Amino acid sequence: MSAAPLRFALIGTGRIGRVHAANIAANDATELAVVADPMIASANEVSARFGGTAVSDPLAAVDPERVDAVVVASPTPTHIDLITACIERGIPVLSEKPIDLDMSRIDELRPQVRLAASPVAIGFNQRFDPAIAEVQRRVAAGEIGEIEQLAITSRDPGPPPAAYIAVSGGIFRDMTIHDFDLARFFVGDLDEVTAVGSSLFDAGAREHDDFDTVVVTLKARTGAIVTITNSRHSTYGYDQRIEAFGGGGLLNVENVPASLVAASNATHAAARGPYVEQFLERYARAYANELDAFVEWVRNGASPSPTFEDGRAAQVIAEAAHRSARAGRTVRTDEFN
Repeated sequence: MSAAPLRFALIGTGRIGRVHAANIAANDATELAVVADPMIASANEVSARFGGTAVSDPLAAVDPERVDAVVVASPTPTHIDLITACIERGIPVLSEKPIDLDMSRIDELRPQVRLAASPVAIGFNQRFDPAIAEVQRRVAAGEIGEIEQLAITSRDPGPPPAAYIAVSGGIFRDMTIHDFDLARFFVGDLDEVTAVGSSLFDAGAREHDDFDTVVVTLKARTGAIVTITNSRHSTYGYDQRIEAFGGGGLLNVENVPASLVAASNATHAAARGPYVEQFLERYARAYANELDAFVEWVRNGASPSPTFEDGRAAQVIAEAAHRSARAGRTVRTDEFN
């Protein structure tokens, strides 16, 4: 006889929250029991579409009598308090990244997480993309020998609104943090961070003293070198590529085309249209797989889900990159320990 579905509370009903709501509703192992958002109209809308009871108070959703697990998809400043509430009430929690924009708050919570009886997972969904996960497994299996170089490219189709940049913590904490986690996923601990950034085209980035174009070089404890290239705009779609190189060869993940149709004529050979336009489309399968992994952790106590420590480690690299780009020097990650 199969186990009853896990009852989930979803906190936050923005773009990411709605992705989680759809995945919880579609998964046979889960059901959406409570939807929480101070914007109750949005909570009602998600509840009507995907199930569950809508509430305006997020803490009211963290109720062990009503739910078995919580997904936190609310704004970053709320994450720490909601994770803390879940730990105190013994409810497993999957929180979107980053944990917080303040390292001191993350470190204050760290001992409590270590003693927690219930799982605390951080939503680095890209680890669960089928192509990325396959390359990582093959690298780990030694197919290309010891990894020597890892190149990660991530370019968004366009910059976010200036109001979002103002509260995001900047490109390294908001955007590149996914790439920092992927770097650790492939090469392990990272010791040195060198970052450079420019504001070339986005008025919002200039207004809020942020960058729209960055390159980061990381040195792993193994000696492997990682390069990360980010841009806030890409005319040809969502640019997401990874290249892993070692003495035994190379493995790479290419972009996902919006169409498999190619045209050839007198002026073009095998010409294709742009790549997919949004990360929600590019990583749709990754979000679903992320939920599966979290359910596995809740049910069986083992999972490949990124932990609180993974979230903290990625945040440390983001802080180091932020410092490096502004100070014009290489920053060691142990400056934050």
